Amino acid sequence: MIMMNLAERHQFILNRIQKDQYINVVELCKELKVSSVTIRKDLKLLEDKNLLFRTHGGATVNNPYTVDRPVNEKEKIQSAEKNKIGIAAVELLKENDSIVIASGTTLLYFVKNIPSGLNLTVVTSALNIALELVSEPGIEVIQLGGLMRKSSSSVMGAYAEQILQDFYFNTLFLGVDGIDLDYGLTTTNAMEAHLNRKMINVSQKTIVLADSTKFGKRGFGKICGLEDIDHIITDKGISQQIVNHLEGLGVTVTIV
Repeated sequence: MIMMNLAERHQFILNRIQKDQYINVVELCKELKVSSVTIRKDLKLLEDKNLLFRTHGGATVNNPYTVDRPVNEKEKIQSAEKNKIGIAAVELLKENDSIVIASGTTLLYFVKNIPSGLNLTVVTSALNIALELVSEPGIEVIQLGGLMRKSSSSVMGAYAEQILQDFYFNTLFLGVDGIDLDYGLTTTNAMEAHLNRKMINVSQKTIVLADSTKFGKRGFGKICGLEDIDHIITDKGISQQIVNHLEGLGVTVTIV
């Protein structure tokens, strides 16, 4: 590649980030044949112009910082995509599975699509999910107790974590507020993030249900690294670069 001047580099970076949603400093250095110092200066200048958001190791076109929103508000966002993700997750259920379901609006779409007649044991931290399943005769529902987080209609804290120690699950179905390729999975509440980590520890497999708007974002509380999950179900808005990165880590990616 012919060495580019400042304006040409910036245009290359903006074109790439619009295409892939996320760019990596190391890859840009190789492609543009410049130092990481130069690329980081370029990214800072572009961020100062509100053209991108810098992240650890790269940059994204989306604001990487998530904010806490009420569950009834979040349920309306990306609703069609969340429903498709929920349907795909249901296909992974097997008769007599013992599963744990964390909180989140995508997970609510998941349980709404579980067919009648399937026998399951479900432990959940989310009150709205427990209420959705309680009328199903074949599903035994165990509601975790603890401090109620009103914005997500779910419990958290030491009591919920203590109850989890008495179980071991086939699968954890997990919702998140952010998925950052460097930082991992996050939520906006640190106590809920800690409970989610405990859920991962007592589950054979962790499946993340997350629409594509969650990628490149970070919440306040870190749940885990990408290496701690097995499968992500998302929608067609995810970039191929992110898919390649996840699959390179051994994470199965299902796109609906």
